[in-house]
Amino acid sequence: MGVYLNSKKPALLYRNEAGAAYFVDKTPMLEELVDLLEHQDESMDHTGIIGNRYVCITRPRRFGKTVIANMIASYFGRGMDTSDIFEKLAVRKNTWYKKHLNNHNVIHIMFNEIPAQCKSYPQYISRIEKRLLADLKREFPNAGIDGETAVWDALNQILELEEEVKFIFVLDEWDFIFHRSFVTDADKADYIDFMSNLLKDQPYVEFAYMTGILPIAKYSSGSELNMFSEYPMVSKIKYSEYFGFSDEEVDKLYERYLQLTEKPEVSREGLRTWYDGYQTINGKRLYNPRSVICALSDNQLGSYWTNSGPYDELFYYVRKNVDDVRDDIALMAAGESVTAKVQEYAATSMDLRTKDEILSAMVVYGFLCSNNGKVSIPNKELMDKFVDMIRKEPSLGYVYCLSKKSEQMLKATLEQDTDTMLTILEYAHNTETPLLNYSNEAELTALVNLVYLSARDSYRVEREDKAGTGYVDFIFYPETDRNADGIILELKVGHTAEEAIQQIKEKKYVLRFEGKLGEKRKYTGRVLGVGIAYDKKSKAHSCKIEVLRNFI
Repeated sequence: MGVYLNSKKPALLYRNEAGAAYFVDKTPMLEELVDLLEHQDESMDHTGIIGNRYVCITRPRRFGKTVIANMIASYFGRGMDTSDIFEKLAVRKNTWYKKHLNNHNVIHIMFNEIPAQCKSYPQYISRIEKRLLADLKREFPNAGIDGETAVWDALNQILELEEEVKFIFVLDEWDFIFHRSFVTDADKADYIDFMSNLLKDQPYVEFAYMTGILPIAKYSSGSELNMFSEYPMVSKIKYSEYFGFSDEEVDKLYERYLQLTEKPEVSREGLRTWYDGYQTINGKRLYNPRSVICALSDNQLGSYWTNSGPYDELFYYVRKNVDDVRDDIALMAAGESVTAKVQEYAATSMDLRTKDEILSAMVVYGFLCSNNGKVSIPNKELMDKFVDMIRKEPSLGYVYCLSKKSEQMLKATLEQDTDTMLTILEYAHNTETPLLNYSNEAELTALVNLVYLSARDSYRVEREDKAGTGYVDFIFYPETDRNADGIILELKVGHTAEEAIQQIKEKKYVLRFEGKLGEKRKYTGRVLGVGIAYDKKSKAHSCKIEVLRNFI
């Protein structure tokens, strides 16, 4: 047993996960991997390579890649008896369950672990090589392994000594090193050679399972790593259900939460609003698993997206070609989808230039979701991140400037000062904002969203919310002060602000603030009806505000 070979570490980590209150059983994935193990001779592709023996899963951060890697290593690996874990899980129903449990040599490497004071690639890779060689020498003392032996030579020496000895490789976050500042292009090429020498066409590889954020294809200049079958979320259905939580899984977690929590503060709808919105290629929607678990554990909805250097380079990508993406960011911040040709490999380069490359990178990193040729901001957790960027990023030009007017716009609305509101809208018009073509209400919606951006600090702003007998453009629910005014905002292009107010009344949108019969009213301030319109002929805006209810 060693640091990498048949290590106890993944088993200990997975035991903690399996014993947690909000654990989701993903062991059915083992059924697919065992099928590959037991039918390798039948899975050769047209090149003669047993391609399915090499699986690479690429997903954004926080989608459970490491948990699954630990599950695989702790089930197959000999480092520790894990029957107490898996006897309670779905995998135990399979006829082959005991045959493979703790019955394989597993080499498990977490590539995101680096030496202390690491300042060079040789330091990084040397640590991995030395540790693995020490494990192999200790486990196979008669194989003739010394300190100068290459890792792949050592493994082949073991195979010559004991023909039946093979290894399952579980390699987590394999692309981590590419994002370190001390790694040069030459280092990257050396690393690819290391991975190729270790894994490709090696008879000691029983199976290789690898994870990362970015696809592997563009890292290798030729055929170094072409033995892997890649499974990115953007383009492959297979394995999708094991990364992220489905609606059904979140339903079960929420039931458990209600049983465990004395005073629940998180609603089921809140989980959907905050953390749903990702989508597989077959249309199945997924929740961000880490955020769901954090919200239920903390008994609080909020953003659990943490910055981690190169993986969160949202600002970086926007600055690369802000002119191309500015309007799209404004539209997406308003809840719209924008057309984009998503390229899975775009994010492998830090030198992105075109709009499609930049939006593709945001999809790969998990900032955006992709569906049917369009991309959008998936949920409130990520929407808040985009809003924060808009309010802090001067390079966004008019989008940034309009967001700075938002405090003034909200104050004027609450004071029913339509003159100031019109002044701000005309200011937007005078910036020659591209969105002010107003070819449809979506573009007006995007602009209005920008000039009310500061409202998100004290309001829960819902777009296209079901209200009364229709869907209202915007509803502002006061969250920090329930005595504050609620706002119902309707937009019109080619009609008048009066018509917008009339629609609010006729469709009884104000019922969203009334509460259910017999329940204590949640909001106790006024409810303002706000109509904003744009006349294409006169190129003029109009505003009208009415007090629809006064609960004070």
